[in-house]
Amino acid sequence: MKNKWFIKWLGYVKVRIEGRGAERFVNECVRRNLLVWDVKKIADETLVFCMLLRDVKKIKPIYRKNECKLYFIGRYGFPFWNKRLIKNSGFLIGFLIFFFGVIAMSNMVWKIEITGAKPETEYILMKELDKMGVKKGKLQFQMPNVEDVQRHLTDNINAITWAGLEVRGTTYHFKIVEKNEPKKEKEQRPQNLVAKKEAIITKTFVEVGKPVVLKNDHVEKGQILVSGIYGNEESPTIVSAKGIVYGETWYTSKVDVPLKTQFQVYTGNVYNEHFLKFGDTKIKIWGFQHDKYKRSRTESVKHDVKLFGFTLPIAYEKDVVREEEEANREYTEKQALKVAKEMAEKELKKKLDEHAMIVSDKILSKEVEADQLKVTLHYTVVENIAEPQPISESDIQGD
Repeated sequence: MKNKWFIKWLGYVKVRIEGRGAERFVNECVRRNLLVWDVKKIADETLVFCMLLRDVKKIKPIYRKNECKLYFIGRYGFPFWNKRLIKNSGFLIGFLIFFFGVIAMSNMVWKIEITGAKPETEYILMKELDKMGVKKGKLQFQMPNVEDVQRHLTDNINAITWAGLEVRGTTYHFKIVEKNEPKKEKEQRPQNLVAKKEAIITKTFVEVGKPVVLKNDHVEKGQILVSGIYGNEESPTIVSAKGIVYGETWYTSKVDVPLKTQFQVYTGNVYNEHFLKFGDTKIKIWGFQHDKYKRSRTESVKHDVKLFGFTLPIAYEKDVVREEEEANREYTEKQALKVAKEMAEKELKKKLDEHAMIVSDKILSKEVEADQLKVTLHYTVVENIAEPQPISESDIQGD
């Protein structure tokens, strides 16, 4: 047969017919367009053949007209499988409940372990995990992913500097690094404080050492600001110079801002699709009712199914589909200049320490070229320009 799967779906029977009218019976079936195949003669006046289950009722008139006996010796296909399935449904349901029960228990969180945290920090962690929905007795499918848990704990608990999560079977194991009290500074070697860049001095706060520059002095990179050598020339005092020296420094920034921009934005429409994955095969199990968006972005979250610590070739995947639409943005030259200044200042602040202060800015040049505003800005900054420089033996002797 050309379409064996279709035949199996409809169901078919294997028939043995005995008697002088056996061949006439088969020929009559063919004349009446009943599908008959695999016809074999196994003895005198005995034939074996296959026919569709739906045609069995149609052979009664033919059977009565011919001198023969009919026996059904085989039943095949989906209708018979389904009948057996219904007959043994109790056993099947019990097996499925047991199987999925074992899988569910193997994918639950039964234990949460925390190492590296003090009892008070551990208490705070457990409360935060409970807020996130990370708790014993829940399926791992229902939990946030590992990266989100780690990031949330690190961002929201001030007492820790890092949180690591490792999933070991049914156990969530957290490794915590707490913030330590600042350690006492070790005894430092003799050093000067020198300028790390060209500047004009604005303020000096010297804790240890001898200041060698005054307010409004112009200094070059590498010039000594606070000396760690002072006192009597014959037997000088040598210390590790400490202090802060603020200086006026200068930065130049170049920024290009497109006047016309085309980009994708979310509309707020969203739907979820749920899949079971068997190896590379992906079968949708929920989320059929939604129409496809013309433009969309899909975020996928995959959860592997585990059994006794082993990852099965089965996975659950949830796809979040968000609708997007095309948006156009146009700036006037004035608006683009404001954006350029904000961008330049933001980038500059990344280079500066937290105590630095931008005191002024100036536009050196601006021009529109190829639908872009090109801006060059000059910034004046007051920042700590001092950095340590070890004192060598030659410095001591030279002094």
